[in-house]
Amino acid sequence: LADSRVVLQRFLGFANFYRLFFRNFSQVAAPLTALTSVKSCFSWTEATQAAFDHLKTLFTTAPILINPNTERQFIVEVDASDVGAVLSQRSPLDKVHPCAFFSHRLSPTERNYDVGNRELLAIRLALGEWRHWLEGASHPFIVWTDHRNLEYIRSAKRLNARQARWALFFCRFNFTISYRPGSKNIKPDALSRLFGSSENASTKENILPEECVVGAAVWGIERVVKQALSRTVTPPRCPDRSLFVPQSVRAAVLRWGHSSKLAVHPGVRGTLAVIRQRFWWPTIEQDVRRFVSACPVCAQTKSGNSPPAGLLRPLPTPSRPWSHIALDFVTGLPPSMGNTVILTVVDRFSKSAHFIPLPKLPSAKETAQSVVNHVFKLHGLPTDVVSDRGPQFVSHFWREFCRLIGATVSLSSGFHPQTNGQAERANQTLGRMLRSLAFQDPSSWCEQLPWAEYAHNSLPSSATGLSPFSCCLGYQPPLFPSQEVDASVPSVEACIRRCRRTWKRVRTALCRTKSRTRLSANA
Repeated sequence: LADSRVVLQRFLGFANFYRLFFRNFSQVAAPLTALTSVKSCFSWTEATQAAFDHLKTLFTTAPILINPNTERQFIVEVDASDVGAVLSQRSPLDKVHPCAFFSHRLSPTERNYDVGNRELLAIRLALGEWRHWLEGASHPFIVWTDHRNLEYIRSAKRLNARQARWALFFCRFNFTISYRPGSKNIKPDALSRLFGSSENASTKENILPEECVVGAAVWGIERVVKQALSRTVTPPRCPDRSLFVPQSVRAAVLRWGHSSKLAVHPGVRGTLAVIRQRFWWPTIEQDVRRFVSACPVCAQTKSGNSPPAGLLRPLPTPSRPWSHIALDFVTGLPPSMGNTVILTVVDRFSKSAHFIPLPKLPSAKETAQSVVNHVFKLHGLPTDVVSDRGPQFVSHFWREFCRLIGATVSLSSGFHPQTNGQAERANQTLGRMLRSLAFQDPSSWCEQLPWAEYAHNSLPSSATGLSPFSCCLGYQPPLFPSQEVDASVPSVEACIRRCRRTWKRVRTALCRTKSRTRLSANA
């Protein structure tokens, strides 16, 4: 509601900028335009309210708002009377067309900032609001502001603590700041000066689905099975702590165990492992085999495997988790959240893996920093590091880094990537998972990467018979609360004994698998 002539004039000044994109703009705005005359009595009627609401609707629907085109340059226009911003792109006719609006009411503390810091805050908030478009933009974007001094902020030699924090945030973006006089900066200025409560305007929608926030207790599949089970008798052969799945809901359980983000389209063995954690029915193996073989996503995203030529010479078998690791890169990915490369780090003992997204192929120093930040802080220092002969791993810096942490450097043979088979296999599995998860939108792979890592570490390995989680922790993290054992806290010594028993079992399985594979490959 515009409660005064001045407020209405501001609103119409803002709307007038987009009249080229409205059909019959003058007719729609006529009742409001009439109220701006000093000769008329300012009386808010049903007709003016209808025109006001109609214009607001037009602002937020096509064709006034267009879908961002990642192949075109973005323009961010900001003003900080109160924070207002517009994300725009140029149309084929060279018209600046808006993609999104943003406004934010300053807090009492923020109102005490000087003009320069308020304008800088406006840029910080706008870039944070649209970072999913701007951080990985294919072209450098432009920020228009009516404060000329900000043109030099990125080259300033002295910054206060607040500006330094913002400068670090700005480093994630590729943009230039351009001065635009206030007389031309109409749109964000109007947004920043609109009156009325904005307490609810910045309410954020939860990005994660409720299932992820609340936990496994609310997995819909368990409720579906229990509802169907209320009309069926459980067979006496059903194992304890397992739910019998009636015929009517088996298809839903199969889809959950194979296609959900917990599993990411594994093979028959992996799908069975996921489903058997909670569910059972007599023909489960035959049904899973039939379902997996008929999965259309698997048919389109999985590739065939053929054994390489030459004799197999396996690497030594580790005796504990994360003492021997293998590193490799996945490249050639479409830009996703500003990243185009994945650093794969695999534990050769447990087959556990970490997948680290990176904006570009890193240097030796950047690779070392990524491994420290994501691996060493969680699992300790390794004694052996296997990698290919990439420039990062043959550099003097990398060799010195490994020497200082007490690790030996093991490089693969030239033109023979099978030497680093652990990482190559993990890359193959990761590629299959990401193709399944990002099947509809390949540029969303970075958002799906944590799910791919979880699925990789929770599914059993063919080499050990256990999941990487089980190998490292000594137990499989449960999916459902009903899988939890009675609440009894074991002693530290009991936990250590359990882990050592598991590690001994895993090493025996690895040695047996290595011998069997070597005999088969070298036959």
